[in-house]
Amino acid sequence: MARALMIQGAGSDVGKSLIVAGLARAAKRRGLRVRPFKPQNMSNNAAVTVDGGEIGRAQALQALAAGVEAHTDMNPVLLKPETDVGAQVIVQGRRVATLRARDYGKLKPSLMPAVLESFQRLKREADLVLVEGAGSPAEVNLRANDIANMGFARCADVPVLLVGDIDRGGVIAQLVGIKAVLDPNDAAMIAGFIVNKFRGDPNLFDDGYRLIEGRTCWRGFGILPYFVRAHELPAEDALGLTEARKPGRTRIAFLALSRIANFDDLDPLKLEPDVDLVMVRPGEAIPGDAKLVILPGAKSTRGDLDFLRAQGWDIDLLAHRRRGGHVLGICGGYQMLGRSVADPEGIEGPAGETPGLGLLDVTTVMTPEKALTRVKAGHAATGEALEAYEIHIGRTEGSDRTRPFAFVDGAAEGAVSADGRVHGTCLHGLFTSDAFRRAFLAHLGIEASGEQYRTRIESVLDALADHIENHLDVDGLFALAR
Repeated sequence: MARALMIQGAGSDVGKSLIVAGLARAAKRRGLRVRPFKPQNMSNNAAVTVDGGEIGRAQALQALAAGVEAHTDMNPVLLKPETDVGAQVIVQGRRVATLRARDYGKLKPSLMPAVLESFQRLKREADLVLVEGAGSPAEVNLRANDIANMGFARCADVPVLLVGDIDRGGVIAQLVGIKAVLDPNDAAMIAGFIVNKFRGDPNLFDDGYRLIEGRTCWRGFGILPYFVRAHELPAEDALGLTEARKPGRTRIAFLALSRIANFDDLDPLKLEPDVDLVMVRPGEAIPGDAKLVILPGAKSTRGDLDFLRAQGWDIDLLAHRRRGGHVLGICGGYQMLGRSVADPEGIEGPAGETPGLGLLDVTTVMTPEKALTRVKAGHAATGEALEAYEIHIGRTEGSDRTRPFAFVDGAAEGAVSADGRVHGTCLHGLFTSDAFRRAFLAHLGIEASGEQYRTRIESVLDALADHIENHLDVDGLFALAR
């Protein structure tokens, strides 16, 4: 039976996911069978697993770092926000309900058995399980029925390493304050801490580091400098796509929809030297010099159609096409490009029908069944092979489907307009296929690099593990696990 260690954060976005990925790669290089685990995640950035379910994309990256296939047991509870107050609830890879936050609070206690079941299965096949918390244990108002942080740690008897983020300021207050507000029995689960995202000379923080140790009685395991290559890894948050924006000769714009989903589709494009990938934020106009505009996936297609129109992007898209620009819609973005999106059963929200953008002659009807599958396809225009995945609901039909975007097992997939400038597909992750990415960009007059995307991601994970090994007491951290 494997030992386990839980990485919790002093707050959201303190670097927990990246640290788990780096530790997983470090453990793998030591010859350990390591598995990532996150009891509960909230994200619209999901991955399709080897067993045909879905988990948070961060856990899929951690699985890659560990050298194993992503599995639903690695993230047994996934919440996918559909509105400001409601989310789709995924349990062990399958949708079980769409609930408001208050109703989910009532359901949560019943989910701990599934969480523990998945955790125990992972432990049976591993030497080490690295568990990632969610948010912060400092949210003591949410402690009752918690399955994401101390509730899980206590129930599964897993020691905790606490991560503080010095980059946002106040790291002493973050860590000392958590000790002050935690129940003593919860605080006793914390075996140590690290300070993350340090910029400059770490020796300048020696006094602060010792102060944290003295006030908390927790052992410090090191100060981790900011990892400058973090932006090369798949983004957890859509804002990460623009953190390292660089000048490129050709601009590709994508719309920051209110319920943007699976935006890691764009990660390979941001690494192309000749591409200037621009996020169009709410209230901004689509750049007039964009060669390609991408409508990404959306967790609420009809809701984001309304959101898109509220920004005036429908007008911008028409102008973009008149100028000879190209448009690509992926999954929900593809559905928006059609003539209408109907949801007669109210699967994604109130039942009804919303006019589409009319850039493709197709219509979509939402259906309860969700497609969750990995696929191998051939791009219709170039014949290039690509590997992708589908994670969507809805059936899309119409005359532009006679000009498919791709072929999957000989069947037509997606649609292309008669002039060849508007493309729609349900295939996520398509740009990770290097030959296809080069051919697609070449069609737009963009010269792509010859780099292999997956090789680059592997090299960044190795660099991350080196970074962690150089600055933290990794052997001491692994010795904490029990």
